[in-house]
Amino acid sequence: MQHFVRGFLGRMLFSGEDALKKVGVLSGGEKVRCMLSKLMISGSQHLNFLYEPTNHLDMESITALNEALKDFTGALLFTSQDHQFVQTTANRIMEITPNGLIDKECTYDEYLENDEAARKRQIVEIEEDDE
Repeated sequence: MQHFVRGFLGRMLFSGEDALKKVGVLSGGEKVRCMLSKLMISGSQHLNFLYEPTNHLDMESITALNEALKDFTGALLFTSQDHQFVQTTANRIMEITPNGLIDKECTYDEYLENDEAARKRQIVEIEEDDE
């Protein structure tokens, strides 16, 4: 088991003795990677990222997170302003607008190009301009 955990932590960029550090001495990015590792190892079928999962992560860590999430078979729920992370991770986009929920099973770029979603977003923009 220890070999599996150390290997997993290695994929999350905790190499050598870094895997043995106490949580209290970890940087912000290391704490995020540690928490994500714990959630993924736990075997949970759901990971809930409430807000910006790539904040405090460097490019290597974001890449490692993306690679780890490709193998994850559960559901991910997150908000993010990181276009690349959303594009490579999401296969269903849900946007809550004042006119209701837009729910599409597609990549983020496909969602942005979707005419129906664009019309719903445009209605919101027009209403805001009228105020």
